[in-house]
Amino acid sequence: MSWSSFGEWWQTWGAPIGVLLVVVGAFIAFWIVKAVIGRVVHEVVTGVKRRADAADTEALSSSPLAQVRVVQRTRAIGSVLNTMVAWVITALALILILSILGVNAGSLVAMAGFLGAAAGIGAQGVIKDFLNGLFMVFEDQLGIGDVVDLGEASGVVESVGIRVTQVRDVHGTLWYVRNGEIVRVGNKSQGWARAIIDQAVPYHADVDAVEQRLLDVATEMSESPEWVGRIIDKPETWGIESVSAEAVVIRLVVKTRASAKDDVARELRRRVKAGLDDLGVELPSLQKVVVQGLREQPPTKGGQA
Repeated sequence: MSWSSFGEWWQTWGAPIGVLLVVVGAFIAFWIVKAVIGRVVHEVVTGVKRRADAADTEALSSSPLAQVRVVQRTRAIGSVLNTMVAWVITALALILILSILGVNAGSLVAMAGFLGAAAGIGAQGVIKDFLNGLFMVFEDQLGIGDVVDLGEASGVVESVGIRVTQVRDVHGTLWYVRNGEIVRVGNKSQGWARAIIDQAVPYHADVDAVEQRLLDVATEMSESPEWVGRIIDKPETWGIESVSAEAVVIRLVVKTRASAKDDVARELRRRVKAGLDDLGVELPSLQKVVVQGLREQPPTKGGQA
């Protein structure tokens, strides 16, 4: 093949081949960077588990709380970095493709200005989602695996992106929440929590004896091998919470690891019930039923509904 024929062939097929190489190179670059990010996240998580002598992430619930946050935050940052890398590589690949297709620098600048104006007018929500997502992750407001309350959606965080956060609620529904619409984050997985039991007893019951019994039951539970890693402080009774004609309500409080609050509360209620049975205390009966949620009908003419 002569140089002239090669030049003609390159003029015909050079641009498509260049575009194809850019696309393939972009996929390879994204795969490499994603693998590096995944490797770093895996090493951090594995190191935390190794130091805590835990086989999996769930087993970290009995380890220091900071180690759990390291795992959750590392995974969240890894998810955000993967999304950011995808955006950056896509933008660079698009610029290279336009250059190969013969779009000059002045046109690229004009296009960038047009896109900037469009972003300022029509894409403000996307920019808000992007910035809010970055701040939430790097400020450690939430992480993958956290139990959160975002207002309209509550549940376990399954994915954190720079635009959308995915939350699965207790019913199994997966909620896609735009980061820019999140104005508050209630994180139930950070630090510690309290299992609060408001126990009603008959008005004539010996309050001091009942209060001591509740405290003994909770203390015995906190010292058992099964629960010693989930209860992080001595149980307390905060005295009488309310008094009515039917019952006296006594509050029992146990400080727990955030992830163990519900398990501790369920087991504590079971033991409290057994302890009061041994003490001979009968729980007060329900005297009235209040039905909520019924829509009231406005009165009509003649008093007929």
